Amino acid sequence: MTNEEFIKAMSSSAQIKCGSEVHLKMHELSQRAIRLTCEINGDYHDPDFIRRYMGMLIEQKLDEKFGLFPPFYTDCGINIHIGKGVFINSGCKFQDQGGIYIGDNCLIGHNTVIATLNHGMLPEERGDLIPSPVHIGNGVWIGSGSVILPGVTIGDNAVIGAGSVVTKDVPADSVAVGSPAKVIKSIYD
Repeated sequence: MTNEEFIKAMSSSAQIKCGSEVHLKMHELSQRAIRLTCEINGDYHDPDFIRRYMGMLIEQKLDEKFGLFPPFYTDCGINIHIGKGVFINSGCKFQDQGGIYIGDNCLIGHNTVIATLNHGMLPEERGDLIPSPVHIGNGVWIGSGSVILPGVTIGDNAVIGAGSVVTKDVPADSVAVGSPAKVIKSIYD
């Protein structure tokens, strides 16, 4: 199975059976991600090195304004898509098999978790995976310690308060806080 076939299968949002070809490819890709994130996280590196290795991890050329403070963790890597001018602070964990799409000029705070997989609900399906992408619009600021769950879309310029658990879509230009996160106001209020 090619990387492109894997991404296509994960984009279908269909339940992926434990032990299937797609599931096995995911484990192969996770070994690659572990190796590359160990390179990023294992020692001090200048911003050019970080940008280059993060680009190899996600198979995308990153712009000069991209910034990452390690450590950074992911268990796939190739289904992360990053816009221009993005900054990711230390301790972030991206579970990207289902697809993470980050728009331009986003700020992602310390220890943010972005998840794109659920498991089957029935005991005999617990090893199965149910992928669902996360879309983060342009200009979004995600506060430290937030958790973004599978299938969520965060609209342009939205702010997610620190420690929030985002379980549902957040409209553009709004501030959402809490667990579960609720919209409390517009950024223009």
